[in-house]
Amino acid sequence: MIWLLRHAEAADGQPDEQRPLTDRGILQAEAAGRALAYLGEQIEVCLSSPMRRALQTAELACESLGIQVTVEPALGGEPIDVRVITAGLDSVLLVGHDPSLSLLLHDMTGAQSRMKKGGLAGISKGELLVLLRPADLAAIATAALTVTTG
Repeated sequence: MIWLLRHAEAADGQPDEQRPLTDRGILQAEAAGRALAYLGEQIEVCLSSPMRRALQTAELACESLGIQVTVEPALGGEPIDVRVITAGLDSVLLVGHDPSLSLLLHDMTGAQSRMKKGGLAGISKGELLVLLRPADLAAIATAALTVTTG
């Protein structure tokens, strides 16, 4: 399974590669990780763009998943050859930017969709299985907290 997570909401400013997440973006990134964990996804590896907003998103999401983040320069905004960066992996989370992730989603599945900031897509064997907006992830993450805290 390949998961695509677009970086969460980031502050405006320059230099572009140093833009941090906003408070809302932090919540979006945490919700993505909690939602994936609650859904029982066993992700082997998280690969992230080196840009600050994507790396922060990946690190916050991966706290709930119990995995480390590896920086993958190819996710920094250029067209992505997913076969190269995911070779040998069964379940991977790629954290990056648009339009690269939306183009990758289309190339892999044929789906015509734009990834929202903080949005998540799940792809298996060329089929789009799930496309979740940040609000969807927040709802799942809230349900997860309710279930685990009783």
